[in-house]
Amino acid sequence: MIRGAVAIFKRDFKKFLSNPFVVIMTLMMPIMYLVIFGNAFGGTISHIPVGVVQEVPPNIDTPLFTSATIALNHIPQKDAEKLLDVTVYTDETAAKADLKKGLLSAVVVFPSAISNDHAVRLYVDSSNPVIPALVESAVRRVISALGADNPVIVYKIYGDIKYIQFFGVGVIMMAIFTSTMFGGGIALIRDREAGIHEGYLVTPVQRTSIIAGIISSGTVRAFIAGFTIFLIDILITGIVLQSFEDFLLVILVILIACVGVTSLVVSFASRFSAQQEYASVVAFLNLILFMTSGAFYPVQGMPDWLRWITVINPEYYGVDALRSIILRGQGLAIIWTDLVALLIFSGAMFILGIATYRRTLE
Repeated sequence: MIRGAVAIFKRDFKKFLSNPFVVIMTLMMPIMYLVIFGNAFGGTISHIPVGVVQEVPPNIDTPLFTSATIALNHIPQKDAEKLLDVTVYTDETAAKADLKKGLLSAVVVFPSAISNDHAVRLYVDSSNPVIPALVESAVRRVISALGADNPVIVYKIYGDIKYIQFFGVGVIMMAIFTSTMFGGGIALIRDREAGIHEGYLVTPVQRTSIIAGIISSGTVRAFIAGFTIFLIDILITGIVLQSFEDFLLVILVILIACVGVTSLVVSFASRFSAQQEYASVVAFLNLILFMTSGAFYPVQGMPDWLRWITVINPEYYGVDALRSIILRGQGLAIIWTDLVALLIFSGAMFILGIATYRRTLE
C-alpha cells in the first residue's frame, strides 16, 4: 500500500513541477496578497476634499473662520502630506451642491458673528463609513486647539449607513466576476478539451456568431448572479432605493459590467488550454481588481502607486456607480462618467474577446 501511495505521489508531484507557470503563480499569489491587500486595506487616508464656508450675513470673515480654515488645511497625516484638502466657499448652497455631487466629502459651516447658537455645522457624505469620522475628529480637534467652545453639530446627508451596506455594493461586482470566472471561463476550457468547439468549424455558423453567442450566454449568467446578489443585498442590509429610475439604473450598470467582464474572461480563457493555468491567472486578476475597486475600503487610503490601478480598473467604476445610485440616490448626471468608462471597457473587451477567441479557432 505504501509503495502504491509513493508512486501516486511521485506522479502527481511531477505533474505539478512539469508546469512551471502554475508553480510560479502558486508562489506569486501569497506575495500579491501581502502587497495588494496589505496596502489596499487600512492604509493612511489623506487629502480628503472638504469645503468650508461661513454663514452670512455679515460678509466679513470671523477670526474663528479664518484661523480654523488655515488649521484644517494644514493638519499633518502619517505617511502623507496632510489629512484634508480645504476649499473655501462664499456660498453655502454651492458648497452643499458640490457635496451632493460627490466633489467633496464634507462641508464645514462656521457661524457668523450674529449667529444665535454659534454652532459649527458639519455636513458629511455618510455613504463612506470611514472618512466622516476622520473629518469630524479633525474639526473638533482644530476648534479645541483654537480655544473656542463652539458646539459641533454633524449632519449625515445620506442617513446612518452601516458598513455592511457600504461593502454589500462591492459584493455585486464580485458576484459578476466570480460567476463568469467559474461558470464561463472554466466551462469554455472544458469544452475545448472535449473537442466541442472545434466541431463548430464544420457548421454553417460564422465564427463571429459563435463567439458572440458565447459572450452573450456568459453575460446572461453573470447578470443573473449580479442581480440576485443585488436583491439579497437589499434584503439583508435593508437598503431602500429612492425611485424606480434608480432601480433601472442599477440594472443598466450591472448589465454593462457583465458584458465587459464576460468578454475579458473569454479573452483570457481562449489563451489557455489547461484549467489550472487559467484558474491561477484569473484568480490573480480578480484579487487585483476587487481589492483596488474601493469595495471594502476607501480608495483615498491606498498609496499613490496603487491608486493608479483604479484608473484602469472596471470594477472601480462599477462599484462607484452602484454606490452612487444605491446609497446616495444619485442619477445619470452624477454617474455618467462611470458609465462612459464601463462602456469603453466593455466595448474594448468585447472586441478583444472576439479577436482572441477567433484566433484559437484558426
